[in-house]
Parts: sequence; C-alpha cells; structure tokens
Amino acid sequence: MRPNLSSLAVTVALATAAPLVAQANNPEEASGAPFLLFPVGARATALGQAAIADGGTTEAAFWNPAGLAYLAGNELSIHYASTFVSDNTVMSAYFTINRLGVIGVSAYLVDFGSQDVVGGPGVPVGRISPKNIELLASYATSITRKLAVGLNYKLIQLRQDCTGQCASFPSIAGTTHGVDLGVQYAFGKEDNFKLGFAIRHLGFKLQLKNEEQADPLPTRVHIGVVYRLLLPRARGSEQRFDARILFDVDDKLGQYNSPEPRIGFDVGLEELVRLRAGYAFLDSQSRGPSVGIGLRFGRVAVDVARVFFVSSSFDEPLHISVSVNP
Repeated sequence: MRPNLSSLAVTVALATAAPLVAQANNPEEASGAPFLLFPVGARATALGQAAIADGGTTEAAFWNPAGLAYLAGNELSIHYASTFVSDNTVMSAYFTINRLGVIGVSAYLVDFGSQDVVGGPGVPVGRISPKNIELLASYATSITRKLAVGLNYKLIQLRQDCTGQCASFPSIAGTTHGVDLGVQYAFGKEDNFKLGFAIRHLGFKLQLKNEEQADPLPTRVHIGVVYRLLLPRARGSEQRFDARILFDVDDKLGQYNSPEPRIGFDVGLEELVRLRAGYAFLDSQSRGPSVGIGLRFGRVAVDVARVFFVSSSFDEPLHISVSVNP
C-alpha cells in the first residue's frame, strides 16, 4: 500500500526519487526513468526476477522479448502490482501469426496517486498527479527450432499533471524512446537447457526541463539460463511433473563492475499448478526472497507473487497476473 503522505514535497520526492531508493543505491544508474527497473509480472517476480531465459507468456515482453516466440497461442493479460509507493498496471495483447512469429502491444502505467497543493493556512488550492507511462510494441520469432529473437520498441513518458492553482508545481512531461533486444537458444536433451541474453532500456536520454538536465535511461545487460528436469509420469496419467531452476545476472551497460544475480525455482504439473520461489541479490533495499503460485483453469491462468524485503521498512509488494488465451 502507498503511504499516506503529509506534504506535497514528500509526494514529489517519492514520485521522482523513491524508485531510486528501492532499486539502486547509485542515483546515476536509473535517473532517467527508474520505474523501468520495477519487476513486471507475478511469474517472473516469484522467480526472484530470474526471467531472461524464460518465456511463453506476455511477461516476456518486459524481460526478454525473445521469450514471446514461445507463446502457444494468442494471449491477453493484465499484470498488477501494489508497491510501497505506487500502483502498477500492465495490459498486454499478443498474437501468433503462423510462421511470421508473434506481435503485440503492452501499456504500462505507474500511478503514484494524487496530492493536494496547499496554499495559505493549509487550504488546498490544487492537486498534482505524478505518473509514469510505457507503451511497447513487440515482435518475436523463432529463427530455428532452438533459436528465438525478439525486439521491443518503447515510448516512455514521465509526467506530472496539475489541476487548480499550480504556479509552484506546473504540469510537466518528458518523453523519450527506447528498445529492448533479446535472444534465446535451447539445447540439450529435449531442449532442457535454455540460454537467454537481453539488452534492456537502450535509448535516448529523458528530458524534463532542458537538454543539460536530461538523464540517461537505466540500460542493462542481462544473461540468464534455465534448466528443466522432467520427472516420470504417474501411471495412467498424461500430465507430467517437472522442476526448473533459473539463474540470471545483469549489470549496467558498459561498466560491468556491480553485477546483480537472481535465482529462481519452480515445480509443478505442467502449467496446471506451479509453485515458485526465488531470491533477488540486488544491491538495494529491494534485495530479498519471493514466493508465488500459478494456476491454470482451461484458457485462464492466474499467478500471484509476494516479495519480502530483507532490510527495508517499506511495505512489501504483491503481484497478480491474469492471462487469457482466447
């Protein structure tokens, strides 16, 4: 849940700086659009954010777009997260087009809530509403049975809207563009191993006031691997249990001196029931374990995840994802 803020100054600070506190100790790392580092999707979050070699759901658009190539069919989804500072909502629609691959779009809103602008002796004279927005257009395809590639084009906007008397806090907006590039390669018996590589948030600086003030996007390089162990089928059953272990590491593009590893585990009966757990070894107050569960009811899948911060007093996020295969 978001805190009940007592002053406009605190709200503005949260809207612009809180993601930095939660995601990075170095303000330069994510100063342009820090919300891009928030995890998206209950499945990936439960796995400790180890999702670069994963795929097969719309969540892949926010981790490694190559993973979209493994969608079994058309998929519509909603991903929601309630964090200590914002409510985050993603709506996605992706479609498989025969041999051409997968195309689709996602809309991502990070809503920091609203706060009164107070004038005189505590009298509200206006109201500000800071928001972050990301729009994605994605394409992914399988080059061979083992090799998949993917691409996102992204429009990114930070905005603060104000109604009423807003001389001290005028409406502002900054917009920029970026891309994500990804590849996945499967190998081993029954393709049990899969490697993933992605460059995320590569793009132009984000400018809110002037060119000198423009800040770079938090561009990251990711490498991941997943191993899937197939367990024996129960006698007389067509379903098969399996277990997976996932491992990722990422760092700032061009620096590679402070890598952040992530590890995840899941076990279940195909996609009918999945139990997940993970740990994000982040150099921030967001470091900590996570757990989750995934259930499928026919064409509908529901995933839930909870994160537990190790050294933070912030309220811990809850993630919920609902996907439909029409």
